[in-house]
Amino acid sequence: MIEERNAPGEARCPGPSTPDILRGDRTGAPPILLDESYQFLGDEDIPFENYTSSDYMELEYERMWSRTWQWACREEHIPNVGDYHVYDIGHRSIIVTRTATGIAAYNNFCLHRGTQLRPTASSGATKQFRCPFHGWTWTLDGQLDAVPCEWDFPHVRSEDFSLPRVQVGLWGGFVFVNFDPDAPPLEEYLGVLPEHFARWDLSDRYIELHIRKQLPCNWKAAAEAFLEGYHIFETHSQAAMVAGDANASYDIYGPHISRFVQTQAFPSPHIQPRPSDDEVLDALFARKAPGAPRPARPEGWTARDVYAEFVQETYSARYGSDFSHLTISETIDPIQYFVFPNAFFFPGLAIPMVYRFRPNGDDPHSCTFDLLFLRPKPLHAPPPLPPAPFDLGVDDSYSAVPGFDDSLARIYDQDTSNLAAQTRGFRGSLKRAQTLGNYQEVRTRHLQQTVRRYIDTPQ
Repeated sequence: MIEERNAPGEARCPGPSTPDILRGDRTGAPPILLDESYQFLGDEDIPFENYTSSDYMELEYERMWSRTWQWACREEHIPNVGDYHVYDIGHRSIIVTRTATGIAAYNNFCLHRGTQLRPTASSGATKQFRCPFHGWTWTLDGQLDAVPCEWDFPHVRSEDFSLPRVQVGLWGGFVFVNFDPDAPPLEEYLGVLPEHFARWDLSDRYIELHIRKQLPCNWKAAAEAFLEGYHIFETHSQAAMVAGDANASYDIYGPHISRFVQTQAFPSPHIQPRPSDDEVLDALFARKAPGAPRPARPEGWTARDVYAEFVQETYSARYGSDFSHLTISETIDPIQYFVFPNAFFFPGLAIPMVYRFRPNGDDPHSCTFDLLFLRPKPLHAPPPLPPAPFDLGVDDSYSAVPGFDDSLARIYDQDTSNLAAQTRGFRGSLKRAQTLGNYQEVRTRHLQQTVRRYIDTPQ
């Protein structure tokens, strides 16, 4: 029997919290990582229908995906005039391109008979957008340029047949798009994100690796698997000696932004008695740097101090930059911001990921997961060009990706297994809803409530 000892949402894991640990670091931590912004958002169950219903999915397409800001590509995907990148979400598709006057985005369909102009998920370089069906052609600026047998279309005026534009916004090196012409600007939508990321310029990074994985679950279930650390002790038990979980911090910043901060090189509160710093370091190096000699721990230094210095030195040698200005948390901790509806940004040095989740067509039980690794740009050389995505099917292991870290591959494979099992539960369980924790799973509730607000607010 669970006893109610606190007001709803006030209970916390016994022992040191993430802010407590960060305050004890030798380097301290940025104030924004210590400030807490939790909100109790209720404790009602979440219906499984939200994940399984085709009608619910159609409402998401109609009222939510059509009105929210989503990142479509990185600016380095379209560095030159004429470069383009196609972004698809459901039945919507757009062409993001670089023109002589900047970046623009157009509806990716011919205004003659509706044919898609550029293939789904394609990219390349062009001087014009030409329909593959009848050859109607538009300039990079979206102006109608040529109509074969123009004599047969006296009713077509070029000024009325420009490609419809889609809103574009830029932040952190990412190109965002919004299908709603009346949507608020990206800067307003992002809330605290630009302020918080003033220390972490994601535009000064390049894509080292891009994995595109098909997942056997609804897009919300996939995103929610990465919104909390509650699952770590059971799902990723191999990390319990070296990673916090129940003591992670969770924050809500308005309707579109949430965050968690989790510690590395500090054991889970579930491990009792608490291991020594040397035991944590031994376990950490066995997982993260197998075969590498474990540095000695100077008197008074914690495992976090030692590991952060090792990471900074390793990455300085690898990427040719000095990272000694970073605090311990910025160097090694999973600091994760979520931008509704589907984007995750990690600003840390050793945890440099970006996630994106998108539904697959009309199937509510399937989605696509884009996983990017962003690394610091070289100081004295141009960064490498963006790599092509490495595609993985539902049953493919992340270990199939050349050069991918074995310990990370195992973690992501464990997550995929959970998502497949959860989807079976959504469809077969006699209990027709999920029950969430008030604190550790608040970001899941926040996502669900924001989806619902869009659905309940017709355009």
